Amino acid sequence: MDKRVYLLTIVSFVVGVVELIIGGILDIIAIDLGVSIGAAGLLITVFSIVFALSAPILLVVTAKIERKKLTLISITVFLVGIVVAVFSTTYTMLMISRIITAASGSLLVLLSLTLASNIVQERYRARAIGVVFMGISASLVLGVPVGLMLGNAFGWRAPFVLIMGLTVIAMLGVYMFMEPIKPKPPIPLRVQLRTLKDRKILMAQCASFLFLTGHLTLYAYLTPFLKTIVGLSGTWVSIAYLLFGFAAVAGGGIGGVIADRFGSKPAIIGIITAFGITIFVIPYTTVSLPLFLVVMIVWGMLSWSITPAMQSYLIEAAPESSDIQQGLNNSALHLGIACGSSIGAIVIERASVEYNATVGGLFIILSLGATFLSMKKVKKENTAFIKQNTSA
Repeated sequence: MDKRVYLLTIVSFVVGVVELIIGGILDIIAIDLGVSIGAAGLLITVFSIVFALSAPILLVVTAKIERKKLTLISITVFLVGIVVAVFSTTYTMLMISRIITAASGSLLVLLSLTLASNIVQERYRARAIGVVFMGISASLVLGVPVGLMLGNAFGWRAPFVLIMGLTVIAMLGVYMFMEPIKPKPPIPLRVQLRTLKDRKILMAQCASFLFLTGHLTLYAYLTPFLKTIVGLSGTWVSIAYLLFGFAAVAGGGIGGVIADRFGSKPAIIGIITAFGITIFVIPYTTVSLPLFLVVMIVWGMLSWSITPAMQSYLIEAAPESSDIQQGLNNSALHLGIACGSSIGAIVIERASVEYNATVGGLFIILSLGATFLSMKKVKKENTAFIKQNTSA
């Protein structure tokens, strides 16, 4: 496989770190900028909303721009956003940075996938795409804990300085080693949205949205939960994030194995059910650190186990629009991140972080309900749906 794919993995890694790093240093940012934990949590919400909504729009708007050139432009804009973060002295400046990096980062991930699939032979295409996605996985395993340690040692701006350096490396790599790639005609947004008329597809996307909403209601505020409820110090918080990250990445592989062996439908139902039980149990395990860490690892594994099973289900449910569904599912996931972090902020402001897990669990129940509605047998849809809408 072409080694340049790993360069694109750095790009996805950087974007993943920028999206997730705020969650680990919320308390530090809140104290330094003079805002509440809930307000700091909105930095995650805004990033995810912009990320989810801008990706399909920007892809259409920039359809005629050569892909390498567009990638370099996107990285440059992304770098500007990081620089703004490093020099932010107010909450507003940091929020502007989040908007800039989210919009450019969403396009960068899609462009990285496009470049990766074009520079390798066809038989390596799926593997190349998987390697690029590993960058986001790696950001969860390495980026967030490292950023957390840097933030605790040198202040919350230190992780963004590291990200700035990695972004420059990625920019130089794309400029020096990537070849120009002609753009392909994008699928109009109206055609993408029309696929949601199928109840099976709409409910599946809703299930993903609700699942991430429930997950992020707690995960976005894991640091204050670990410090105030579990009573962990800064070093132990970093260790907890590291354990969670490794568990999450392992969970992605386990979820794929489960889906292959038992089928996507039983896998999705089983994973969501187990995840719901786990998140409801978490508050009752804080009396024992070893017990809590074990449950947290299970929580981490289940949090990513759903992804391969859901993607497989969407391909089975709508093979004629599978590419569209993957893009829409990505948007659904990020909207879930935005909604979950926002709801988590409300819970903290009006009650306590102790209740975030329980509130998150309620959304997991709704996710399970949406899953059952999606899998309920309905009249067979016309398989020529996409072709008809495209021609229209």
